[in-house]
Amino acid sequence: MATSKKTAGKPENNGSVDRKKSKATPFKRPVWELRLYVAGMTPTSIRAFENLKRLCEEHMHGAYKIQVVDLLERPMLARGDQIIAVPTLVRRLPTPVKKIIGDLSNTERVLVGLDLRPAGGWR
Repeated sequence: MATSKKTAGKPENNGSVDRKKSKATPFKRPVWELRLYVAGMTPTSIRAFENLKRLCEEHMHGAYKIQVVDLLERPMLARGDQIIAVPTLVRRLPTPVKKIIGDLSNTERVLVGLDLRPAGGWR
């Protein structure tokens, strides 16, 4: 047999919400978790990082985290994200996971690939 115990001086919560006391949480922009896989500090790897940083600053307004993984130093990490070419950008959050291969110089394709801009369709 279930019993309930009332606390002295506190009203019982019957599932209703007191609108005066509850604070509405402001909308939080999602934090983008990005992982850039490179193989050493090659010109292509450096260009990919610079392009990624610029795109993030212009379109994600500080709501992002970039992790650069050098596969020459940590090759086993390639297996987890199934990396077959470098440089490769992996968007881990927001889901679904997306991958973009190359130096990220084609801004339009990167924005579409990250779902920051809708695809243009056939031309």
